[in-house]
Amino acid sequence: MQYVRMPIEIEAPEQLGYHTIDCNLTESSYTDFKFGELGLNLDDLILAYIDHVGHPGLRKLLSADTGGKIGPDRILLTAGAATALFIISTSLLDRGDEMVVVRPNYGTNLETPRAIGAVVKIVDLHYENSWKIDPESVMRVVTSKTKFVSITVPHNPTGTMMSLESLQAIVKATGELGIPLLVDETYREMAFCLGGALPYAATLGDHVISVSSFSKTFGLPGIRLGWLMTQNAKLFEKFFAGKEQIQICNSALDEEIGFQFYQKRAQFLPRILENLKRRHDMVSTWMTAHPYLEWTKPTGGCVGFPRFKNANFNTEKFYSTLNEEFKTHVGPGHWFEQPKRYFRLGYGWPDDVQLKRGLANIDAAIQKVHK
Repeated sequence: MQYVRMPIEIEAPEQLGYHTIDCNLTESSYTDFKFGELGLNLDDLILAYIDHVGHPGLRKLLSADTGGKIGPDRILLTAGAATALFIISTSLLDRGDEMVVVRPNYGTNLETPRAIGAVVKIVDLHYENSWKIDPESVMRVVTSKTKFVSITVPHNPTGTMMSLESLQAIVKATGELGIPLLVDETYREMAFCLGGALPYAATLGDHVISVSSFSKTFGLPGIRLGWLMTQNAKLFEKFFAGKEQIQICNSALDEEIGFQFYQKRAQFLPRILENLKRRHDMVSTWMTAHPYLEWTKPTGGCVGFPRFKNANFNTEKFYSTLNEEFKTHVGPGHWFEQPKRYFRLGYGWPDDVQLKRGLANIDAAIQKVHK
């Protein structure tokens, strides 16, 4: 494995120090909860090795969310979605193997296969096509050497969604070829603009692997808890073996927090989605009449991917002005192997006041550069 640090991690707010940033619009999650807001009881928790698959109660709750289509014994709890993605890549790929992935994307979906030495065949999404994941374009790249196909729905960093029909089409096409399909659905519950979330992708075929976590929708990235699910017993056994060799089991504390929170999620999720929708509308209003920026309006998740209308705009000066003078940060395009003309704008993490101030600071930085 040849690891390379990713720009998105090198330049992450937590690496720079949150105290150095006034308006943090880089984040790709909902506002972080404080522990005291959760109302949990952990007094009787024993800090021991725990079930290697994961907390039985939490797996039962997740299984129930799938309508029982994915049994608790086919749900593997992991240390965040990033670990689930790592386990999948290292279980299915060897040096020289091929995989297919859409781009732009979260770095781990690209960099872990590269670190293995796999051939990463990229299907580029385009602004001009509203960042749509087209099943035919994806399958056109698949060959007999393809070990798995990787997509992200809702999409990070653009906030776009696939229709159920498109998702079913790619499930059907990969299934006919017997190729595993990884669906990174970390933002699944954030599909607040199109009438609700898609089904868990793993319920649509026994070759499909769903990955998600507590980090994005639920504002709990600090507990480092995610999961993968699949109906396929052979795939599950591979992934389970990978988890045990990497970490044996998760943190007992993280899993108990996740379990108790999930029991109460009906108390939290409506407020989360209400706040997201309001902030989404604030950014949309700002973008609609923007003289310098354009975007494909997000329909899911908590991020968008605006770009400067003028491809020759001085982005280096813009980012330095925005960061240094206005203490406001966004996610530059190079985080996602895209030109710096683009940037990821997160609207789920800041409160309304900070979001408004951050948007005003972007405008002020643009004006300074434009003069």
